[in-house]
Amino acid sequence: MTDAASPSLRLQVADALAAARRAADAARPAALAHFRAEGLSAENKDAAGGFDPVTAADRGVEAAIREVLAQERPADGVLGEEQAARPSTSGLTWVVDPIDGTRAFLIGAPTWGVLIGLNDGARPVMGLMDQPHVGERFWGDGDSAWWAKDGEAPRRLRARQGVPLAEARLCSTFPEVGTTDERLAFERVRDRARLTRYGLDCTGYALVAAGGVDLVVEAGLHAYDVQALIPIVEGAGGVITTWDGGDPQDGGRVLAAGSRALHAEAMALLAL
Repeated sequence: MTDAASPSLRLQVADALAAARRAADAARPAALAHFRAEGLSAENKDAAGGFDPVTAADRGVEAAIREVLAQERPADGVLGEEQAARPSTSGLTWVVDPIDGTRAFLIGAPTWGVLIGLNDGARPVMGLMDQPHVGERFWGDGDSAWWAKDGEAPRRLRARQGVPLAEARLCSTFPEVGTTDERLAFERVRDRARLTRYGLDCTGYALVAAGGVDLVVEAGLHAYDVQALIPIVEGAGGVITTWDGGDPQDGGRVLAAGSRALHAEAMALLAL
């Protein structure tokens, strides 16, 4: 959403955010029932020999979210990771990753999150990221981004500005993902950054919006991995594109940065 967005679109986004909050509330018990539970296991969805885990939490969370959306937003479509897509008759589609960071979920690390985004047919216009275990929630509409912890007042988020790559804090799921060429490109950025942390999944993007992280560089993403995060990063004043500066909403190679200058500096090194 932009400053030129119509009042009707702003109202739609506000209504959608309220529904997203209720869906995230419903998702919390479905996730927490399994997080750090004894005997938690995962199936491997990768038939090619890699490891793409799915747990009962992934399926239960998506089911809980879909139930709320079916009741409150029956005309909207739903694109989720674990169930078949539901077509839209309203022009709006919810994009859901029930547990972004299933590997983190499996080991008991609280860097996973529940992603709920809304696409107006052209691009994501609202996104919410919820971390049930620590009680944190991030949301944005492209114009502003916010954070709240359970029981606390929301705080507006601002991405960190004026940071060159030599002083930047970088997050990524490399080297776990990506081709050899993609990994080498990532390493060109990594080798010039001040600090690199691995494996934070959606939390890395949320921290770009919060000003704690300056860059996220990833590859191999799907639409449901990133669409909810785009309005949060952009709403905090950050930039998020593909590695070549294109639209990131379909996933693939994604670069998020706190500022345009830092984004350009990293993008030049990521050219394949």
